[in-house]
Amino acid sequence: MDAHSRGRADDIDPADQWVLNPHTGNYELRLDHSAGESSSSAGTASSSARTATAEGTGRRGESRAGSSREGSGRRAAGARGGATDTSRREVPGQRSRRGSQGGRGAAEPPTTGRRKRKPQKSRKKKALLWTGGVMAFVVVGTSIGAYVLYQQLNGNIDSIDVGDAGSKSVVTDGPMNILVIGTDKRTGKGNEGYGDKGSEGHADTNILFHVSEDRTNATAMSIPRDLVTDIPECETKQSDGASTTIPGTPNVRFNTSLGQNGRDPGCTMKTVENITGLKPDHFMMVDFNAVKELTTAVGGVEVCMSKPVDDPKSHLVLPQGKSKVQGEKALALLRTRDSFGNRSDLDRIKVQQQFLGSMIREMKSSDTLTNPKKLYKLADAATNALTVDSAIADAKKLMTLAQEISKVDTKNITFLTMPVRDNPAEPKPVTVVVDPVRGEQLFAMMRSDTSLTEVKQKQKDAKSKQAALLKGPKADPADVRVDVLNGGEIAGAAGATVTWLQNEQGVLKSTNKANAPEKIKKTTLEYAPNQADQARALAEMMGLPATAMKKGTADAEGLEAMVLTLGADFRGAGQLITGPAKAPEGVEQASADKAVCAK
Repeated sequence: MDAHSRGRADDIDPADQWVLNPHTGNYELRLDHSAGESSSSAGTASSSARTATAEGTGRRGESRAGSSREGSGRRAAGARGGATDTSRREVPGQRSRRGSQGGRGAAEPPTTGRRKRKPQKSRKKKALLWTGGVMAFVVVGTSIGAYVLYQQLNGNIDSIDVGDAGSKSVVTDGPMNILVIGTDKRTGKGNEGYGDKGSEGHADTNILFHVSEDRTNATAMSIPRDLVTDIPECETKQSDGASTTIPGTPNVRFNTSLGQNGRDPGCTMKTVENITGLKPDHFMMVDFNAVKELTTAVGGVEVCMSKPVDDPKSHLVLPQGKSKVQGEKALALLRTRDSFGNRSDLDRIKVQQQFLGSMIREMKSSDTLTNPKKLYKLADAATNALTVDSAIADAKKLMTLAQEISKVDTKNITFLTMPVRDNPAEPKPVTVVVDPVRGEQLFAMMRSDTSLTEVKQKQKDAKSKQAALLKGPKADPADVRVDVLNGGEIAGAAGATVTWLQNEQGVLKSTNKANAPEKIKKTTLEYAPNQADQARALAEMMGLPATAMKKGTADAEGLEAMVLTLGADFRGAGQLITGPAKAPEGVEQASADKAVCAK
């Protein structure tokens, strides 16, 4: 990394880098002894450093300090063409892994009376955090080592400008939403031979990955490809910079939000926002070949079958119990419909979630994060496999994104599927639609950043406050009086909310008071002590959090109404501002930390 800071990234082998030794907690220069020496000063520097290290290791009689100066001096001289500027930091020689020859020279004699330093439990965790980044979690939902995302990998990354469909920069503050898309295109290297020859590809596998604001937990929600929904109008960017607006299409399958009529991932992002009220900040997309390359680069993924699998359509053959899959076999597992459950897309999603959870555990438990060569191979495969939005199409930006995602503990990553039900418009349903009740409850939980795992005491406290808020008598909707003001970003929100309250909830004494004096981030409800029963009723209707409730000190007089001011957290009339304290009943959840056998 020091070489990179001096503008010499092109002259140094990717494996010869400053890396964190998880056993000592110190940074060391890791040299790739198997690589050929390059020309110019970089080759001289590498050769000098290796010579210095070898000599320092062999001279057991020399002092540690002397050996260190000699080894680092030669490295510096080679790197700078003989310059010996002592004011600059010297590069230390490589440390030997053998205890008797460790350090930079002869082994130090044991010191009597010195207390042995206990190994710090946090070092391994710190090493994983520093080296952990995003391992094309398009397929794995986890991380790759940040220190191997060198600038030279930029050329590997394909990108698409999605305009205002996503964020303009890497999200480092607040909650983060990343849309993971697996496309079934049959064009390009490694994608041929799977039927539908020449297909441009659709949104075949889709996961909305929501990372909490405090980075303690994440929710990975799968979106069925056969979900029938409305695809909104979207704008796409052409290679020459020109923009094309693609009209929206009502009542079609979700997977046509990509590829159909020239739609790009930005259109899929718009569709997700239209369904859930959650705006994806970024997208990551992979194809068939990417699945094969990534699973091979990680060394295979362990899977478990509750019964033997022999699927002639996908050519998937697996024994009962545990086995490892990679390449073509991994792709066959993710594509098969006929081997599990009732052969539906929803059952295939469950298998995909189990696979992703296993891959996360593989990444966390293997030596990948501390092995430079494996890590570089994985980074190279990942960046070659990825297509991302232009806001993160850069190695440094991907590194920043990686560091944010890697903060989430594996045990607090929850997989689930968007709540759906059979499409009532079909006599023999083959498609699904969003469950209007459970779906909105889950979306509200994600919008309000409510964790699906118990990770912090403050979250438990918040749930207790919410329960206490709703405890007590609630007024009849016809007796609720409220003035509604719009302090959010959605034009006409106050009027739309009043219409919804009156027509859908029976709150006839609600009034549109137009725009608030100023914009606010969070919705608030101001009420008097003698209006508490009205406040509880309205809070339940709209999903208001306890923090939204502003109780006054004096009782209301006569026909005085409560004041509801909609904030930036308001997503639309009828959409809960915050969801329930726990996931809706019937929504199956799976932890990335637990192994499950596919049925």
